[in-house]
Amino acid sequence: MVAVRNKEKQEREGAEVEGRDVDKDYVRKDRETYNRRENMSGHSKWSQIKHKKGITDKKKGALFSKLLNTVTIAAKKGEDPDFNPTLRTAIEKAKEANIPQDKIRNAVTRVANKNVEELLIEVYGAGGVAIIIQAISDSKNRTIAEIKKILSDNEARLANPGSVIWSFDAPTQNQNEWRPKFSQEVSNEIREKTRELLETLENNEEVAAIYTNIQ
Repeated sequence: MVAVRNKEKQEREGAEVEGRDVDKDYVRKDRETYNRRENMSGHSKWSQIKHKKGITDKKKGALFSKLLNTVTIAAKKGEDPDFNPTLRTAIEKAKEANIPQDKIRNAVTRVANKNVEELLIEVYGAGGVAIIIQAISDSKNRTIAEIKKILSDNEARLANPGSVIWSFDAPTQNQNEWRPKFSQEVSNEIREKTRELLETLENNEEVAAIYTNIQ
């Protein structure tokens, strides 16, 4: 009888030990699963942060290039901002964007490079929208080719020289923009297509400014 009770006691103790081992094993596996999920979640979150940072850096770089190109274009009228209000304004905008002083200075002196030229590219967008693209480049053929590709992908095309520019008032000493003489009313569809075209063009680092006659 005593032997039977001892055997039952051993079986109960064995079951308790086994249960504890099972619980420990479950906790260990559950913790490993949790850690894996946390690691995967952290990796995904970091990837998203890197992606967002990449987009932000790209937009920042495009903005810097655009502002510096504007400085170079303005410097064609004179490299001394004290006697060139257009250049002075361009430099002020570059400083507001926290562009380093040495980059601004290089943009001004860049105008002395004979290989660098200002381009005025006349374009017809979707629906016949008139567009002027102001760019600065050290390789006209390359820049034109890049812009033509963007235009063809967005239902736009190069216009014959003079066919668009006549409908804009040229920049003056007091204002540094091409302003349309006539505004064009367009549908929401054409407006959206034009917006997409302009956004793509603005991502090209050699494009300094874009003007349209959309109302």
